[in-house]
Order: sequence, then C-alpha cells, then structure tokens
Amino acid sequence: MLLFLWFLLLLSPNLVLSLNQEGLYLQQVKQGFDDPAGALSDWNDRDETPCNWNGIKCDSDTGSVVSVDLSNTNIAGPFPTFLCHLQNLSFISLFNNSINSTLPEEISACRNLQHLNLAQNLLVGSLPSSLSDLPKLLHLDLTGNNFSGDIPGSWSQFPKLEVLSLVSNLFNGTIPSFFGNISTLKRLNLSYNPFAPSRIPPELGNLTRLEILWLTECNLMGQIPNSLGRLQSLLDLDLAMNNLQGSIPQSLANLSSVVQIELYNNSLSGGLPAGMSNLKALKRLDASMNNLNGTIPDELCALPLESLNLYQNRLEGTLPDSIAKSPNLYELKLFRNNLTGELPKELGTNSPLNAIDVSQNQFSGEIPVNLCANGYLQELILIRNMFTGQIPESLSHCSSLNRVRLMGNLLSGEVPPAFWGLPHVSLLDLAGNLFSGQISNMISKASNLSVLLILGNQFTGNVPDEIGLVGNLEEFSGSDNQLTGSLPASLMKLTALTSLDLHNNEISGELPSGFQLLKKLNELNLANNEISGKIPAEIGNLQVLNYLDLSGNLFSGNIPLELQNLKLSRFNLSNNHLSGDLPPLYDKETYRDSFLGNPGLCGDLPDLCPRGSEAKNQGFLWLLRSIFILAALVFVVGVGWFYCKYRSFKMGKNGIDKSKWTLTSFHKLGFSEYEILDCLDEDNVIGSGASGKVYKAVLSNGEAVAVKKIWGGSKKDDSSGDTEKGDTEKGQVSQVLDDCFEAEVETLGKIRHKNIVKLWCCCTTRDCRLLVYEYMPNGSLGDMLHSSKGGLLEWPTRYKIAVDAAEGLSYLHHDCVPPIVHRDVKSNNILLDGEFGARVADFGVAKVVDMVGKGQKSMSMIAGSCGYIAPEYAYTLRVNEKSDIYSFGVVILELVTGRLPVDPEFGEKDLVKWVCTTLDQKGVDHVLDPKLDSCSKEEMCKVLNIGLLCTSPLPINRPSMRRVVKMLQEVSPECKLRNGSKDGKLSPYYYEDASDHGSVA
Repeated sequence: MLLFLWFLLLLSPNLVLSLNQEGLYLQQVKQGFDDPAGALSDWNDRDETPCNWNGIKCDSDTGSVVSVDLSNTNIAGPFPTFLCHLQNLSFISLFNNSINSTLPEEISACRNLQHLNLAQNLLVGSLPSSLSDLPKLLHLDLTGNNFSGDIPGSWSQFPKLEVLSLVSNLFNGTIPSFFGNISTLKRLNLSYNPFAPSRIPPELGNLTRLEILWLTECNLMGQIPNSLGRLQSLLDLDLAMNNLQGSIPQSLANLSSVVQIELYNNSLSGGLPAGMSNLKALKRLDASMNNLNGTIPDELCALPLESLNLYQNRLEGTLPDSIAKSPNLYELKLFRNNLTGELPKELGTNSPLNAIDVSQNQFSGEIPVNLCANGYLQELILIRNMFTGQIPESLSHCSSLNRVRLMGNLLSGEVPPAFWGLPHVSLLDLAGNLFSGQISNMISKASNLSVLLILGNQFTGNVPDEIGLVGNLEEFSGSDNQLTGSLPASLMKLTALTSLDLHNNEISGELPSGFQLLKKLNELNLANNEISGKIPAEIGNLQVLNYLDLSGNLFSGNIPLELQNLKLSRFNLSNNHLSGDLPPLYDKETYRDSFLGNPGLCGDLPDLCPRGSEAKNQGFLWLLRSIFILAALVFVVGVGWFYCKYRSFKMGKNGIDKSKWTLTSFHKLGFSEYEILDCLDEDNVIGSGASGKVYKAVLSNGEAVAVKKIWGGSKKDDSSGDTEKGDTEKGQVSQVLDDCFEAEVETLGKIRHKNIVKLWCCCTTRDCRLLVYEYMPNGSLGDMLHSSKGGLLEWPTRYKIAVDAAEGLSYLHHDCVPPIVHRDVKSNNILLDGEFGARVADFGVAKVVDMVGKGQKSMSMIAGSCGYIAPEYAYTLRVNEKSDIYSFGVVILELVTGRLPVDPEFGEKDLVKWVCTTLDQKGVDHVLDPKLDSCSKEEMCKVLNIGLLCTSPLPINRPSMRRVVKMLQEVSPECKLRNGSKDGKLSPYYYEDASDHGSVA
C-alpha cells in the first residue's frame, strides 16, 4: 500500500505543490496589470503560497496574506478588486504607479482593510461612497490623482479613520462640514485642490484628536473660525496661500500643543493675538505676506521658536529684547514692515541663528556683535534701514556666511580686513552707506564671491591686485566712491566677469591690456574718472558687450575701428581727448551724443569737428549744393521708376512690401529693416512652427541674426469657401499669435541678461510680424541633445548649460520687478551660442506675476509642452514661479539621462516618473546617459538630485530658482559643499526661503 501511494505522488506532484486559493486570486490581480518592469515576475504557480512573492506579506501564524505593497513598481491598470477576496488583507499600497480608471465601489468588500495608499497614480472620476463602509479603515491616502467632483456625504460615517489625505486632486466642490463628524481623525490633508470659494467649516473644531490640519491653497475665504482653538492635540496648522481675511482669532492661543502655524500669503489683518505665551511647543510661525500690523509681543519671543517669519506686513514698534533669549531661533525674517528701534544686542547669542532678514524697516543702532556667536549664520540681510556704526569685527570671523546685504543704511568706518575675504560669501552688498578706507587685499580669500557691490560709499585707495584671485567674480560695482590709482592688470584674469562699473571715481593711468579675455563682459562703465592713454582695441572683441561708457576721462588717440564689432544699447565716449575720424558705422546722427566734447574728432556730423576753412568756401559750397540738388532731382525720378519695378519684382518673389514696415529697436543697430527683408528667402529657412518660420539672415557686415516671421490675422485667404466658423477659428488663432508677439516684445524688449536671448528689434506691418534675435550657431538644446550630435555634449558642457539656463530663469523670477514667469521652459527653448553658452528664449507665453495677487495667476488656457507641465498647473491653471521650476527640473533630467521628456518606451509615464521608477528598481546606472563619461558620475548624481527636487509633485517642496542656481554651483568641483552636508549629498529644502529684496543689479 505504501508503495502504491509513493508511486501516485510521483505521477501527480501537483497534488502537493499546487498554489493555494489566495495565490490564485493574486495571479488574477497580476493578469489585470501591465508590468513593464517585471515587478510581478515571481508571482508564479510553482509555489504553494504567495508569501515569498515580491510585495506580499503573510501572517506568521495563519499563513494568510495580510499585506500587498507594490509601491514604485511601474505597474499600470485599473484597481484590482480581486484583492478584496483576500479575507485577512489589512494593508494595500500601490503608491506611485499608473493605476488608472475609476476607483470601484466594490472596494468596500475589503472588510479587514486598515491601510489604503493609492497616492501618485492616475485615478479619475468621483470618490466611491462605499469607502466609508470599511469598518476597520484607519489610513486613506489618495494624494496626487485626478479625482473630481464633490466628496461623498457618506464619508461622514467612517468609524475609525485616523488619516485622510486628498492632496493635489481636482475637487471643485466645497470642503464639507461633515468632516467634523469623523471624531477619530488625526490628520486631515486637503491642500492644493481647486475647491469652490468657501469658508473653513467651523465644525472642524470638533476634531479634538486632530494633529495635522493642512488646507494650503484650497481657495478658502472669510475668517479663521474661533472653533479651531479647540483642537488641543493639533501639532501643525497650515492655512497658507488662501484668501482668508480678518484677524487671527484669539482662540488660536489655546493650541497648547501646536509646533507649526503656517498662515502666509493671505489677507489677514490686525495684530498677533494676545496669550501666545501659552503656545509652549511653538517652533515655527509664518504669517508673512498678510496685512498684519501692531507690534511683536514679548510673550512670542519667549517661546522655543526656531523660525519666525512675519515679513511683508505692516508691523510696527520695536523688536522685543526677549527674542534674543529664544534658544532654538534658526530663522528670523521680518522684512517689509515698519519696525523701529535697535535689534536686541544678544540676538544670536543663545540660538543657532542661520538667517536674519529685517530689510525695509526703520531699524537703527548698531549691528549686534553676536549674530554669528554659534557659527551657523549664513544669510545677513539688513537692506534699507538706518543702521549706524561699523561692521562688527566678530562678523569677519563668521566663515559660514554666504549672503551679506547691508545696502541702504548709515554704516560707516572701515570694513574689517578679514570681512572682505570670507570664504563662502557669494554676494557681498555694502552699497549706499558711508564706509571708508580701502578694499583689503584679503579679498583674495573670497573664493566663492560672485557679486561685489560697494557703490555709493567713500572707499579710497587702489583696487588691489589681489582682486584678480577672486576667480568666481561676475559683477563688480564700485561707482560713486573715491578710488584712485590705475586699474590692476589682474582684473583681466576674471574670466567670469559680466559687469564692471567703476564710474564716478578718481581712477587714473591707462587701461590694462587683455580685455579680450573677458569674454562674458556685458557692461563696462568707467565714466567720469581720470583714465588716460588709448582705448584698447581688444574691447571690440567682446561679443556680448552691451553697455560701454568711457565718457568724462582723458582718453586720447583714435577710436579703434574694432569697436564697430560691438552691438551696444549704451555707447558713450564723450568728453575725452579723442581725435581722428569716426569709425564709419558710428559716423551717423544717431551716435552724435556719444562723441561730444572731443574737439579733435572729425566726421560728417554737424558741429562735431568745426573746420576753419568753411567760411571761406561758402560760395563754392553753395554752387556744389545747387548742382547736387539738380542731380538729386534727376536721381529721385529715376529711382522712383526703378523702385516701382523693383517693388513689383520683390512682391512677386516673397510677398513682402518693404514700404509699409515699422521698425522698433531695443539695442543700437548696425542694420536696417530692408537688409533683414532681403534675407527672407526660403533658402534661408532654418526652422518652422505653428506661428511661422525662422530664417537665418547674414548681414552685409558679416554678422548673422535669426528672424522669426509671425503671420497676423489680417493676412488674406485666397480660398472662397470659408464659413463663419472658420473665420472665427482663424480670428482666435490670429489673436493668440498677436498675444504671443506682444508678450515676446514686452518681455525681451526690456530684459538685459547674459543668459536671456537678445531681441535686437521687431518689424511690423498690417499682416506680418518679424522678431530679430541674436543668432545662436548651435541651435536649441533639444535639437542638439536628442539628435545625432548629442555625443558632442559632454558632461562639463551639459553642466555649464544647466547653470546658464538656471541663472537666466533666476533673473526672471528674482531680479525682474515684477517677476516674470516664462510658462514654456523646455530644452527647445534653451538656445546655444558658438561656445555652448545657454540662453533662455521664446517668451511668447510669458506672464508678469501679479504682485497684488500674491504671486499667482489663473490662466485661461494651458501654456507649455507635453512632459514639462507641472501637475498643479495642468488642472488649476494657476501659474507662478514654481511652474517654471518644475519644467526646468525636467530639462535637468534630460541633460543627465539624455532622454526625451515623453517617449513611447515610458508607456503612459513621462520622464519624471520613469526616472523615479528606474532609480528604485534598477539603480542610478540605468538612469544616467551611457554616452557620458563615468568619471563624472558623482557630479551627475548630484545634478540628478536637484532635478528630482525641482520636479517634486507638490509646489511647496520645490526650491526657488535662486536656490537652484546655488545648488548647481555647489556641484562644481571648485566649490566646497556646505549647508551641513559632509557626504556630498544634497538634502531637500522642504520650505522655500524668501528671496532677498532689492535688485542685485
């Protein structure tokens, strides 16, 4: 008998090894998923149970499945209802996949479910009302999907729910008051939804167990209800970026457990409520960008605050001395208020103070000497106050400092020598004070200094030779001082220099040779000094020089012909001792004021160079003029006849009538509109798009420009069968094109930055628009990166492109007043010059950020390109700088991976999700572009981290563009990593710090 049983087992092994019922259910789940990464490859029928399968956990006693965790596995498909056949299943997480379709009502069959996480997927439609029937559900996270409509009323009946997160969906109803009935709630996260305008439900005050209430950007209005003061367990209250009004309720002072209160970017008024000394656990208070007034109470300063942000209100009074006693104070930002008095003398003594910004107040007295007593201070921003006295000697030993802005005060005395050489300072702004003494030769130690602003002081002595050792210096502005001596030859070593402004000083001697080395120099202003000798001809080799002012000096000799190579918006050589003939390009009335006060200069301009023999030859000149006039009449008749013939010929060739064009220039031009029009030939087309064509125009002087031709709506259509609907559509298209043209002109016509493409001029006629740009020989980054030429872009070049583009966007966001949002950042809109320097281009959909509107605008249509559009912009149409930062993050990922933002290989995912999924499953080596040299892997990984930070799904997690520039610069091997990072890893910045105030330029 035993032998028979043994034989039977040999014949039928499946009788022993067959998969149990739960495994069969999971195989049904597998069949419903698209699994491109093979995450479910080990879900097979060769096992008795599924307990060892990827993502599956079983109870150790019963062997039944209790957990299914397939987070970040790149699976796609509808939610698998077969999971609910697993009777003991308590945990489901499908976080960050492509779960699509709707969430079925059948999910209520998962009777033992306690934890459900479907965040960061593609679910749509309404929320299932049956979810509240799950008797044991504790945690429900549906963040980052596309759910819409109202929140079901049945959800008021959750019996045990503790965590509910619906962040970043498309809910357009109101926040329901019945949430106040879910008495078990500990966390309620509803931020970043386009709810209809509504008030905060007072019923939320019934949630006495609530620890986190997160309602950022929920379109809330009205007052903060007093009932929120009953939330005795609350740790984090976030009501930021809404339209809340009225005063901060007194009842919030009863939140004895609260650690963080975020009320920024609303319209709250009044003062801070009394009784805040009750908030014994409060570490962070941000009520900035409201209309608060009154004083800062002493009781607030006695709390264990780490961060106090009350900037951009109408606070007044003095800063309490007690604030200096806060042992944890890390960040103090009070700029743009009406605060007076002195800063507490002990500020920084007892706390790890990292950043202080009290700009644009009325503070007076001296700078406290202990601000950096604990060695953590990185940002010292005191712009536009009435501080007096000297810079404390103690700050000259504060090696952690990286941004110092003391502009617009009454500070005086000599700057401590070591203060000039702080090793990590990137911006040193001492402008508009009463400082005296010399620039110390210790400035050679300022290895990270990129912007030095000392204009409007009383500095004396020479510019030291050691300044040539500050290799990262990009801007040096020292005008309106008393500097003397010759400019040091070492200045020519500053190859990163973009602006040198030393006008209104007493500088003498001759200019040093070697200007051709300053290839990035955009502005050179040495007006009103005592500089002598000849103007160096090599200045004419500075291709990006836009501003040249050498007026009011003692220059002599001829004007170098090489200066004709420059394209200048400002050109002034007046009031010198120059002589000889004018260069032909400048011998025009347009440039007359540029040469006044040089008696030795000769040209055809009237009164520029009077000749003594002119009086004797008046009669002869009259005869010559008469002959000339007669000849001119004959010539005009002939030219008129020829013009008619020529015009007919040209109109027949390219359809352009040259007689009706209007030219508007934004820089000094060395060409006319006719020269441009002659180049609009099909042979010169280098690109085309929906709005028109782009031509390369080679001018008579050998220079090349790019011309974008945009057809307007009045252009006639020869077809006779147009319907009324067709006319309407054409009118709409025409209006869009006109808006794009106006946005481009309005934006680029005013911008001056080395990393923004230069718009020379525009030409317009009734039915056509021309935009004339500087020509970029290497085309767009997108074409270069994703074509066969991609191999030319080695990692150092790609890194340089990323930094250049980031600096251009940072200029738009932080240095333009008001800020500008590009709205269509992509690799095809980043152009490359002959040396692969990057310029941000195409501002056809750019918008000026409405400062009154709290830095965001709702647009009537989506602008941007597939794969680059930020998630919140796609469904709310609310645009701010964070939308550009997301798009730029995608560009960074393109540079690191070499892949397109959207690729069929990704399936329904885009580049961002592909990178995240591949990193989790295969590691970084499968993400980096294989064409790049692996020796730069460490740098590439750091830049990759920055790109992922920029593409965070939540806008609040994305850094500002100024922070992005800083992080990219820290990647460079020449820079040492700071911010407490010892292992070279970049840590994310959860909350964007406020940018400095007052333009750097």
